[in-house]
Amino acid sequence: MPRSSKAENVGKVDGRARPQTRERILEAAAEVFAEKGYYATAVDDIVKASNTSKGSFYNFFPSKQAIFLALVDRLDKRVVERIEAAIAKERGALRKVDAALRAFLDDFARHRRLARILLIEAAGLGHAFNERLFALHTRFARLVQKHLQSAVDEGSIPPIDTELAAFAWLGAVNEVVLRWLYTGKPEPLEKALPELRTLLLRSIGAPVETEKERGQP
Repeated sequence: MPRSSKAENVGKVDGRARPQTRERILEAAAEVFAEKGYYATAVDDIVKASNTSKGSFYNFFPSKQAIFLALVDRLDKRVVERIEAAIAKERGALRKVDAALRAFLDDFARHRRLARILLIEAAGLGHAFNERLFALHTRFARLVQKHLQSAVDEGSIPPIDTELAAFAWLGAVNEVVLRWLYTGKPEPLEKALPELRTLLLRSIGAPVETEKERGQP
């Protein structure tokens, strides 16, 4: 049988390496965007941080805007997966909503870079970014709305506009995280959770359990 050409072998190696290269570029982009901001970041900065080449970069992403949108989608997916995992461990609609709130704050507290990209750098960057952010916010809100509606259906809270309540909750949480990102208060971010959850649960007429009653440390 004829031997494979050197070019064919290189192509196979590149094919196996492509997912890892794309991931490395995205990881580097997250660091650079969080550190320098969207406008101050150049493609060259990302290429240097990822230890790749411009050819590799443009093979995956046609522009700086394209990689930023890809990064927002990637981070969005990670946050939602973590929240859904936290919800799955709880029983009862209100416990699930509470778990979602706790997971959201905990995830951003542990991934400040992620929070900065999603809540600061992605804001006000034009129509494409705004549409993507609204879709992201809607996805989070629908997740909360689903369990708020279950709480209404099971009689845990009085009848309310669960869609409006979910978006109001998301707005409140976003403001708390934004304040933390800009001012560093509260530090750590998790210190805001007890008061925030009390305010949010009272806003929908839900009973407020203490941390001890809920079995939290």
